[in-house]
Amino acid sequence: MLQFDEVRLELEGLEPEIKDLAEALGLKAMANEAAELDMKASEPGFWDDTQRSQKILQRSSYLKNKIAAYEKLQSSYEDALALVELANEEGDLTLLPEAQEELEKIRSSLEEQRLSTLLTGEYDSKNAILTFHAGAGGTEAQDWAEMLFRMYNRWAERHGYKVTTLDYLDGEEAGLKSASILIEGENAYGFLKSENGVHRLVRVSPFDASGRRHTSFASLEVMPEIDDTVEVEINPDDIKMEVYRASGAGGQKVNKTSSAVRLIHIPTGIVVSCQVERSQYQNRDVAMRMLKSKLLEIKEREHLEKIEDIKGDQKEIAWGSQIRSYVFMPYTLAKDHRTGFENGNINAVMDGDIDGFINAYLKAQSLGTLGNYGDE
Repeated sequence: MLQFDEVRLELEGLEPEIKDLAEALGLKAMANEAAELDMKASEPGFWDDTQRSQKILQRSSYLKNKIAAYEKLQSSYEDALALVELANEEGDLTLLPEAQEELEKIRSSLEEQRLSTLLTGEYDSKNAILTFHAGAGGTEAQDWAEMLFRMYNRWAERHGYKVTTLDYLDGEEAGLKSASILIEGENAYGFLKSENGVHRLVRVSPFDASGRRHTSFASLEVMPEIDDTVEVEINPDDIKMEVYRASGAGGQKVNKTSSAVRLIHIPTGIVVSCQVERSQYQNRDVAMRMLKSKLLEIKEREHLEKIEDIKGDQKEIAWGSQIRSYVFMPYTLAKDHRTGFENGNINAVMDGDIDGFINAYLKAQSLGTLGNYGDE
């Protein structure tokens, strides 16, 4: 039947790409390395050096997940092809929607795995810490910061990542002044690093009785979560600690004692906060990891030799520094000023459909074609 022939031809067209993906991933080398790591893990005294053993197990798990994802893609392709051939022989059109759905799933998985080959940075496989800050503009900017907070939560849910709110400071009337979340999952930082920067909103403000159009700004900081396997030296004298009472959306399930912790890195002015844990000690531990992650991210981004070289300069959360604009009025459009990628379905974007922006950034980065910030 013609309908099934079309699906079959599209599937067969993907076969060379699936084979090329195995080479791009370096699947044979991955399998060999995973086998070698398994041998090391079975050696006597493997757990004598805990730090070394953790690194080996993390690497082994990463490789096996990559191999399993590819094998699942290959298996899905073969199953879909068999389904199409069987349905075609029997002339069963009721199976056509299922065959088309499988085709789209295979396309999506292929694209996602192909993009993962572009994630070659040292920390790309790590979890990601996202910190949101409302720009100038009071309630309007704070509402925009909360909209972004929701957007990235929804994106993480779409991809099966785990999200934990680390800190949340309510806005004065609505929205939020600042918040931090931890997104846990393979390549979370690699995919989300492109989102670091100032985000601009244009809309008719629901807080303006005159119905005027407003422009608001909020910033997003993205950093890899640094675990104990990465050493970051910070002078204890450079850190000022403040404690306060947990509150807001992030504090609803924690003690209302002064257990929340804010750390200030004096040389740079960088501030991190955590209120999600129940004790001051635990919150300080999480905040310290956040501070190390932030300092390391700046060090890597600015190609500095050591933490002490970091200066306290921060981009202003305002016009001219935005990486992306989200327009609700007079038309609907989300546009990235670095890649030129745009999406007119603003509601889908705000519901977490931002893969197009992320993919365009990764491709442009690999080709060295990223544009400047702040273009209209």
